[in-house]
Amino acid sequence: QSFTPCGNYLVVGDIYGNISVFHLSKLINQETTITKEDQLPKNSFTIKEDVQINSLLTTKSFLIVGTVGQIFGYTWKNVKSSKKPSCSWSIEIPNAKNSFDKPDVNCLVLNEENDLLYAGCGDNNVYVFNVETRKEIRTFKGHKNYVHCLTYSNNKLVSGGEDGLVMMWDLRDNAVVHKIEPHIKDKVCRPELGHWIGGVGINDDWLLCGGGPRLSLWHLRSLNISTVFPIEDKGIHIAEIFQDKIFAGGRSALFYQMSFNGDIITEIPTSPVTTYSAVHQDEPFQTLCIAGSSPKI
Repeated sequence: QSFTPCGNYLVVGDIYGNISVFHLSKLINQETTITKEDQLPKNSFTIKEDVQINSLLTTKSFLIVGTVGQIFGYTWKNVKSSKKPSCSWSIEIPNAKNSFDKPDVNCLVLNEENDLLYAGCGDNNVYVFNVETRKEIRTFKGHKNYVHCLTYSNNKLVSGGEDGLVMMWDLRDNAVVHKIEPHIKDKVCRPELGHWIGGVGINDDWLLCGGGPRLSLWHLRSLNISTVFPIEDKGIHIAEIFQDKIFAGGRSALFYQMSFNGDIITEIPTSPVTTYSAVHQDEPFQTLCIAGSSPKI
């Protein structure tokens, strides 16, 4: 899921290669009655038949779509109105020399200051591309299994993977500064769910991560666990630090908003068995959209 730069539309990708564009104003306006028509997409199109959409990212000029082995860029005019939009540009993910499989592009993050696009992929690598030239700048290697999640803040990039590693990269010298393995900590390990990390969040002082291990907040300076969140889940796929709150979801009947010390502020019932995506904005509509393994948003 992603919002358009103006914030008036929600853009959604599914596992069948379809992009759907919803007009938010009627859906958000509680004064009016929402009709069946209001709940249908304003526009929809297929990127490629039966190629799953794994990640979406909004920039000022483009909707960037991560699929299998490729990243596509579409202009907003095309996304909003064209039934068969042509893509403006594409990037091929480099294939490993001994592999015929194309890696999934599981997560996309943009550093707006220098127009660098970070792509966490199914071949264990994080690729860095220049959005203007589409050229590969470098590759961050270190994960031993596929990369599930990425987040970026203040020259720090954090990646979480199927291998149970959370790696923090300093983008000034492109080196790993911290590496943690939550599953080796008794406080958070859940051997029955595995090592994998499904969601990471970061700000200047704190690192948030969860997956098979319980959702936990780590102090960046000491790399000690400060809070283990008391939520009912069978795996975390969303972990975000937003202002002074924590957003979290995954294989659970609820989506959570919590304080840093673990107090639950809001529990939102969800329809999917597993929530894979949550996006929010303040302007022009204060909106949180949650989606996952369900036909409903």
